[in-house]
Amino acid sequence: MLLAGKKMNCNEVDEVVNNLVSRDANCKDIAFVVNKVCQFMHALAENHWVAVKRILRYLKGTAHLGLLFRHGSGPRLQAFSDSQWQQDVIQAYSDSDWAGCPFDRRSTGGYAIYLGSNLISWAARKQRIVSRSSTESEYKAIADTVAELIWLRSLLRELGLVNHSPTLWCDNLGATYLSANPVFHAHTKHVEVDYHFVREQVTQGKLNVKFITTNDQIADVFTKPLSSQRFEFLRSKL
Repeated sequence: MLLAGKKMNCNEVDEVVNNLVSRDANCKDIAFVVNKVCQFMHALAENHWVAVKRILRYLKGTAHLGLLFRHGSGPRLQAFSDSQWQQDVIQAYSDSDWAGCPFDRRSTGGYAIYLGSNLISWAARKQRIVSRSSTESEYKAIADTVAELIWLRSLLRELGLVNHSPTLWCDNLGATYLSANPVFHAHTKHVEVDYHFVREQVTQGKLNVKFITTNDQIADVFTKPLSSQRFEFLRSKL
């Protein structure tokens, strides 16, 4: 955990962290840790610099890794189970770590979107407001993913690629049911209304939201710290 420690001069590590942010655009496996380090840029301590150096050592040891793009993967957007590749769909995972930050209890949301079997978009972001339940946190993560899916579908249409309605996989049953249930339940009234454009996409047949088990949730690598074995397993799916 990146707790407070002896303060450092931000200029000493500012350039290194900024380079990591740029590197994050190409290295999907460091998205979560880079997001965490950036949250302490205003008050860096020695232990934060230790974390940055650990990231650098990881990058040096994994320089041979990269993104694998398969030819003929297909133009359709969909989310999928990691146990099965589908070659003609866009696939997306959405996840969040409810109240994961010990300082402000905001959640970290993340997603991984695939075109066929190729990873084309990913993110790890701290949510803007505190969620009062895991369902709300997961639903916000779904909303962020849907916004990216809408943009990608628009881009594919401009390129002349026709695609079917994407499927988004979420490992929270409450958020999955909420996306399709027209009844606004009492225990979800605190969810901001603007996030309910997800339900509108589902109602119009432009999106399918389905449940996936936590063990199969690829987006976990973008939302929470993992054991080495679990991290390496999910990294192999990216």
